[in-house]
Amino acid sequence: MTIRLRAHHLLCILTYVGKGYSPVFTANLTVIAGRLAEGEEIMIVKGPDDICAPLFDDPASHCHCDSVTERDRAAAQAIGKLLARPVLPGNRFVLDQDLLRQLRKAFSAEDFRTACRGCEWNDFCVGIASDDYGGAKLFPPAY
Repeated sequence: MTIRLRAHHLLCILTYVGKGYSPVFTANLTVIAGRLAEGEEIMIVKGPDDICAPLFDDPASHCHCDSVTERDRAAAQAIGKLLARPVLPGNRFVLDQDLLRQLRKAFSAEDFRTACRGCEWNDFCVGIASDDYGGAKLFPPAY
C-alpha cells in the first residue's frame, strides 16, 4: 500500500515521539510511522491525508484550514529546495535512511522550518530535534 501524506506532515514525522492530538490520532500516527519504517511508499497529496484521518469526525478539526494549507505550501517549497526537485501532489518516494537523515539535518536548521511557524507543536518538535531526535519513532531500516 501507499501512505498518503500532505507536505507538512513530512516535517511532523521527523520528530514524532508518540504524542498527538488524541489517543486515536496518536495510535494512527504510530502505525503510520511503523509502515514508513518498513519502507512503505509515500504519495504526496493536497489536503487531508492518512495522518489526518482520525480528526475527520471532529467538527473543530484544522485539516481544512487555510493555515494548514499554507504549512503544506511552505513545507513543499523547503523540502523541494533541499532535494532540488519539486514536491507536488502525486509525487511518490520511500523515506529511506539517507533521506530521513537529510531531512532531519535540515529540520535542525531554523530556516528550514518555515512551515512550522505558528504550529502549536513547534517548540515541542524543536526540543526533540535539539535532543538529536531522541525517542523519535521513525528510524527506517538501512537499505
